[in-house]
Amino acid sequence: MEPVRHVRVKVCCISSREEARLAVSCGAAALGLVSKMPSGPGVIDEGLITELASQAPPGISTFLLTCEEDADRLVAQARRTRVNTVQVVDRVGTAVLRHVRASLPSVKLVQVVHVVDATSVDEACDVAREVDALLLDSGNPALAVKELGGTGRVHDWAFSRRIREAVSVPVFLAGGLNPENVGEAIRAVGPFGLDVCSGLRTGGHLDEEKLQRFMRAVRAAEG
Repeated sequence: MEPVRHVRVKVCCISSREEARLAVSCGAAALGLVSKMPSGPGVIDEGLITELASQAPPGISTFLLTCEEDADRLVAQARRTRVNTVQVVDRVGTAVLRHVRASLPSVKLVQVVHVVDATSVDEACDVAREVDALLLDSGNPALAVKELGGTGRVHDWAFSRRIREAVSVPVFLAGGLNPENVGEAIRAVGPFGLDVCSGLRTGGHLDEEKLQRFMRAVRAAEG
């Protein structure tokens, strides 16, 4: 898929109505709402996820980040929270993804691929045909306590570019992005969208000054 000039920004780990409003007012196209995870920042309860999803303005994507691996549980969680996008943060089988898509035809499905090495390119190509988009992150699902996002680490963007060039679905880039490196990331990968959490936070809270600098850097890099 060719790189997109207008890069969408997803602000993840939204924890309150105030953070959601701030993200949207600064130009975010999507909000990331994190449900129960084995590790990582930004987890909120499903009641708040449902509230934030219902209050999002028209045109704003609401992403449920879920580590559920069972198809029926995934579908039930998406229906409870009333999001318009499900982000599967762990590797699940093809049958699970197909069941979710068939059960939730109006909900977009995004699969996270944790970029480690060249095998991640093959993984991304295999799963791309089953989902609406890929999100390339820097976790490590192989650990005893799985890292499924929010690590603040940058992975090798050369592999992300190879993935973006090889698949036909949109690609979001995540992992250690911040106002200082996001322009380089856009030029290196050419992603459809960006996903950012820790790089915009101070003391655990969404930082308006960092967010504004991030958005300015994104727009400047679109060129």
